[in-house]
Amino acid sequence: MSISADPPSAASAWPGAPAGAGAYVLTLYVTGQSVRSARAVSNLRQLCEGLGTRCELTIIDVLERPQLAEDEKILATPTVVRQRPLPVRRVIGDLSDLDKVILWLELPPTADTPPPSQTNG
Repeated sequence: MSISADPPSAASAWPGAPAGAGAYVLTLYVTGQSVRSARAVSNLRQLCEGLGTRCELTIIDVLERPQLAEDEKILATPTVVRQRPLPVRRVIGDLSDLDKVILWLELPPTADTPPPSQTNG
């Protein structure tokens, strides 16, 4: 897992990794050091640890980098954006239900997380 303070660019997000190599590029937008932001960071880090080197996580505090949030049209925080693989996916909230986060972001189940159940309700 790689965690950086700056957003990944198309050219530098995965040095040496070919497109479609199974890598997940996630960006988490938070607002300051709130309890909700801290919970989202913790939950997403747990999820990325399960993906190991296949996950690159960038955390952006919109209070420090408001232009980045505006460029991505982030209207609420915390918001996680799966930049790669395409299509882009977004989830808003503290990400406390990891099964749903995995399902909504279309991530593979991790060793720590059982496969998400797909129920009709």
